[in-house]
Amino acid sequence: MRKINVIRHATIFSLLIFTQFSCSFAEESNLHRAKELLKTSPIIDGHNDLPWVIRSKFNHDAEGHDISVRAEFDTDIPRLKAGMVGAQFWSVYVPSSLSPVEAARAQLEQIDIARRMILQYPNDLSFALTVEDINKAISQNRIASMLGIEGGHSIVNSLGVLRSYYDLGVRYMTLTHYHTIDWADSATDTAKHDGLTDFGEEVVREMNRLGMIIDLSHVSPATMNDALDVSKSPVMYSHSSAKALTAHPRNVPDDVLKRVAKNNGVVMVTFIPPFVSEKRREWEVGKVELIKKAKTDQDMEAAGVAYRKEHGIPPLAYLSEVADHIDHVAKVAGFDHVGIGGDYYGQQGDDLVVGLEDVSKYPHLIAELMKRGWTDENLVKLTGKNILRVFSDVEKMSAKLKESQTPSLVKFEEW
Repeated sequence: MRKINVIRHATIFSLLIFTQFSCSFAEESNLHRAKELLKTSPIIDGHNDLPWVIRSKFNHDAEGHDISVRAEFDTDIPRLKAGMVGAQFWSVYVPSSLSPVEAARAQLEQIDIARRMILQYPNDLSFALTVEDINKAISQNRIASMLGIEGGHSIVNSLGVLRSYYDLGVRYMTLTHYHTIDWADSATDTAKHDGLTDFGEEVVREMNRLGMIIDLSHVSPATMNDALDVSKSPVMYSHSSAKALTAHPRNVPDDVLKRVAKNNGVVMVTFIPPFVSEKRREWEVGKVELIKKAKTDQDMEAAGVAYRKEHGIPPLAYLSEVADHIDHVAKVAGFDHVGIGGDYYGQQGDDLVVGLEDVSKYPHLIAELMKRGWTDENLVKLTGKNILRVFSDVEKMSAKLKESQTPSLVKFEEW
């Protein structure tokens, strides 16, 4: 009997070892396949806040914060290349808690930081204004670098200021940030307008004419629907996830996902823990109000410390949950309308998704989707083809509108 038990235990042990080996081999195989796919269809990411990290943690010193080597926090050129990123929308974020004058000044400074950062590494980064620029940079093995404004508060209710930002290289604008503004409701503040005001609709029309992509991350569902009603061009969500899975107000409801498909737009799923993990969202419910008041990175950090002191250690979020959101957007809106918008912003520890701790980890997400049965054709759409289509359609509509329309002279006060 003892001999039989020994044989039985040995057999079970052998099966466990074989199973672990098989799983490990399958994971390595998927990761290898993911990297092969990304060689020809690299990641085009919708949102990274490195310019804000340079501003807040390194005193605006784009030249001194060396990203040509492994740098502090989550983003640098070696890890972007390891993550097989071919193009990046750099967010030129400024807090919506700033006064109008402070916001306009900070916005110009953020654009300056981002452009100086790109200029500092001409062999690795390439400033891109068009789809043609993106494709050219990728073909030259450089990371195409575009700019996106995060919050319409920084145009200080002026279409002339909006056009000036476009001339400086901005190619998308998120209509709001944490706060409701004079012409659009935010997802994380009290609604005042039931979506867009008449002036807000004019902002959308002028963005269509300019060729600036309308970004609906951060806005309320009513603002999403109003923008979709008005826009003649496809829209984007530069860093949002699915509300059906995680009930964060910043995420996209299913009924809107269906409208994004009809608009031919794209939802770029983000990696922020409370946007992808329902347990984490529930833990963070009261934190948003604290963060909304922050004007600096130090304010944000202090708010986070105070919140943790009262509420304890937060639940973790995982790569598999990000993949769940990508699956859901693809299921509801379609494979033609999903992308990736990591939103790395210098966070650390449990404020990062486990498995997606920095910009080198994108291949692991693609490998997870391969494991789930995603075809190469649909993965190519996810990694970059969809956002390139949106950008291209925005350019085409702009060219068409400019044939018959001149810059809008509407003033906010007139409404």
